[in-house]
Amino acid sequence: MSEDVPERMELEFDTVARWTRDAVAELGPEHAVPAACRGSASPAGLDWLVRACGLRDGTRLADVGGGVGGPAAYARASAGAVPVVVDPMPDACAAATGMLGVPAVVGDGARLPLATGSVPVCWCLGVLCTVEDKAALLDELHRVLAPGGALGLLVFTADTERPAGAPDGNHFPTAARTRTLLAGSGFDLVRERTTGTLPPAPADWQEKIAEVEGVLTRVHGDDPRFAAAEDQSARIGRLIGDGTVVGYLMHATAR
Repeated sequence: MSEDVPERMELEFDTVARWTRDAVAELGPEHAVPAACRGSASPAGLDWLVRACGLRDGTRLADVGGGVGGPAAYARASAGAVPVVVDPMPDACAAATGMLGVPAVVGDGARLPLATGSVPVCWCLGVLCTVEDKAALLDELHRVLAPGGALGLLVFTADTERPAGAPDGNHFPTAARTRTLLAGSGFDLVRERTTGTLPPAPADWQEKIAEVEGVLTRVHGDDPRFAAAEDQSARIGRLIGDGTVVGYLMHATAR
């Protein structure tokens, strides 16, 4: 994500991160991971990525654009991964560390603060549609991965880059274009599946998210920044709901 990130995206991914941390502090730590995974992936999707990428006890995982650290914390709890979040939003990084104890560093996807070949697994979930230079991001992911390393993606795709009603700052690739970009950046696509084929999140997971959202609405419902951030989320939700946007989980390896 570049330094000219639209203001509404900063609200969605940075300001709301701080508010989410406060809501979890009020409700209890059992709400942290579900709250921090909102918009990233469901438990079934994360389980698929854990298996596909071969995460196990002690595997180092860089979650690029990892926000408040929900998927990284999930991988740590479910597979024993050793994660670090890299995200351009300072409040998101602070929430990842403060709320979940996940190490996090502020960094831009075009110039990741990670050494070349330093990690065996990278995740990048829901990020590709938020950057214009998608090849540059994939090139950086390839650079920091060890040879043969695994890349896990959640990519939101559409037939047009900016369908009607698209959230600010989103530029959706097609699924075919995503595959072409992966190959051009030195990746071999191993497997993929659409998120619509996954089972829904468990009821208790959904309940915890609803409770966090209830606190956010109660505390910040009159704040126009909250309304703007909610509008961003609602827009992509509608596009996914009507099939205009399709989510893909992808597993690729670095050549």
